[in-house]
Amino acid sequence: MTELPSVDDVARASQALGLGATPAELHGGLCGWLAAGGAPGNDWPARVLADDALRPVADDSVLGQLLQVTVQQLEDRDFGFELLLTDDGQTEARVDALFTWARAFLGGFGLGSGQRRPALSEEGDEALNDLAKLAQASSDDFDSDGEEDDEALAEIEEFIRVAVLLLHGDCVMAARHRQRLN
Repeated sequence: MTELPSVDDVARASQALGLGATPAELHGGLCGWLAAGGAPGNDWPARVLADDALRPVADDSVLGQLLQVTVQQLEDRDFGFELLLTDDGQTEARVDALFTWARAFLGGFGLGSGQRRPALSEEGDEALNDLAKLAQASSDDFDSDGEEDDEALAEIEEFIRVAVLLLHGDCVMAARHRQRLN
């Protein structure tokens, strides 16, 4: 499996296109869009950022690679899905990126599901509600004073990762399975 592009590469690509979005915002929104059943396509920045004036990205561009790898990771049977956060070693920056990612995910999920409320399992509904609670947080709510905080941050990141895979399973994989049965 191919790896996600680097945070720096995504930041440069976003800046070059004048998107005004951080790598965490772009990836979170993209994952939300895809998890809700939004169609993967090179016009994803326009869909995820709700700006029809944005031009499609090239397949071989950094943002094209971000789409391709994200789709592969979401559908990976070995659960190889990763969040694109910051490479910065500072806990506060990682916390901010994580909560920004969660907020963008919810926005993308809402856009990807359109006017309809997706049919979610009980676990999926709970995961979506928990993500909404996390999205309301910021680094101010997170005391960063050492190794315990790094462990707590890793646990939150893992929860988000699993919640995204669960929601993708409910909205995309289950729908595909039902289509095959009919």
